[in-house]
Amino acid sequence: MRYSLFLISFLLISCGSVRVAYDYDSDSDFSSYKTYAFSKEQIENLEISDIDKKRILSSVESYLNSKGYNFSKNPDLIISIDTKAKENVYINRYSNYDYMGWYYPYYSYGSGTYKPFTKVVGLLYIDIVDSKTGKLIWQGSGSGSLSANKLTRDQLISNFVFRVMESYPPMDN
Repeated sequence: MRYSLFLISFLLISCGSVRVAYDYDSDSDFSSYKTYAFSKEQIENLEISDIDKKRILSSVESYLNSKGYNFSKNPDLIISIDTKAKENVYINRYSNYDYMGWYYPYYSYGSGTYKPFTKVVGLLYIDIVDSKTGKLIWQGSGSGSLSANKLTRDQLISNFVFRVMESYPPMDN
């Protein structure tokens, strides 16, 4: 169940409600970084499918390449990725009145129908580490509601990664 929750959580992200945050080390000179690589050990330990890993890594790689960075075996930056899923439970209350204001007397006043529902939120964390110092220089995170639309999975993941990474590199640095 846990593996399937992670699988579902990360693949099926609805980017319309993605919330992002980022932080960075203001002492770092981001213009000095030109190459990157992924943290192989950390990527292998992600609890999502290999297909999802490939989609996420490909999206990160596309974004970094578009910013002028190059993949290297001797990189300036190490990219680390983590994912999580959180299931929230909500309760909707429906009253005994219809849309026209008519009351249905077979229900007592004050009662109603309660319908619980769950909403899965996917979380993505991207850490960028200076490979020479081992110091975290940038961290971005995003959270968004998950959708069950499998047909647009590639585009959803790509958009989600872009939203998280669009603040890298920091403009004021």
